[in-house]
Amino acid sequence: MKRITSTLKLLFLTLQLVVIGSCSSIAQNSTIPVDEFEKGIAQKDIQLLDVRTAEEFQSGHLKNALQANWNNMTEFQERVAALDKTKPVYIYCLSGGRSNAAMNWLGEHGFSKVYNMKGGINAWKQANKAIQGSSNVPQMTMQEYLNQIPKDKMVLVDIGAEWCPPCKKMKPIIESFEKEKYTVVKIDGGAQTELGKQLNVSAFPTFIVYKNGVEVTRKTGVLDIAELRNLMK
Repeated sequence: MKRITSTLKLLFLTLQLVVIGSCSSIAQNSTIPVDEFEKGIAQKDIQLLDVRTAEEFQSGHLKNALQANWNNMTEFQERVAALDKTKPVYIYCLSGGRSNAAMNWLGEHGFSKVYNMKGGINAWKQANKAIQGSSNVPQMTMQEYLNQIPKDKMVLVDIGAEWCPPCKKMKPIIESFEKEKYTVVKIDGGAQTELGKQLNVSAFPTFIVYKNGVEVTRKTGVLDIAELRNLMK
């Protein structure tokens, strides 16, 4: 009888710890009002994520925001894989619905602190807070693009965007790669949308290798420096 009682006590204690742990985890993920959200994103070492489509993002977004489309789960998962799960993520969409769902998903997949903006960017605008829109960058022609590629050597073309989490993760790797005397041509795929269509680039970052002006291979996603070197062989 004593053994059964001890077992029950141990089971009860374990359940209490599980419940407490779950509550602690949930407490880290919450929907907060615009003013509190603004204070949060002013801190250092936070990650700001816009989960709307690329088109919505380009129509106006918060400064320093990264973009990952919640409605495209493949893209969303690929991009958030480049985020740091130990650092706070501040997340928003148009009115709060998509970002709430994304917040819950991130919490279930190991992100320790996720904060969703109540009312989304609509509420942000209604509070007369600043947003950034896409600039009217002239679209590069295919010939202008090809003119940037030397015809007498191997070249790595890096097509990415500032708001793309994997591209941000690749930035120091590309910088190290360039220090090894490899030739890299960088294209802002977020702005050069027409060129991206012509090159059949559907994801960022995309790396295209040219030899003597002719494409020989391409690769998409986060690569380490050894993989970059291998592309140039």
